[in-house]
Amino acid sequence: QVQLVESGGGLVQAGGSLRLSCTASGRDFSRNAMGWYRQAPGKQRELVAIMDSGGAINYADSVKGRFTISRDNTKNTVALQMNSLKPEDTAVYFCNAYYYGLNYWGKGTLVTVSS
Repeated sequence: QVQLVESGGGLVQAGGSLRLSCTASGRDFSRNAMGWYRQAPGKQRELVAIMDSGGAINYADSVKGRFTISRDNTKNTVALQMNSLKPEDTAVYFCNAYYYGLNYWGKGTLVTVSS
């Protein structure tokens, strides 16, 4: 059974930082992409950052220069360091892992940024 478990969400003031972590189990994702999406109230889920197995990274324009994605393939984990947070970053953040045509999702962790 595949599971993706996120941690690290919470409430932070604008300008602050948070670090999200995701641990995957049930599959070895080291040869596949892993990343983060988010969904704000009333909006569609959107890509935040994703890293493929070769280390290539794609960031949403809105987070470039503020967020950093990293992964540890030996531990099947992916992390998202979020700095200079803004109220518009408030959303539920979901861990995502792609496995040969299948997309797996975590349950999400809430990030709230107060102004």
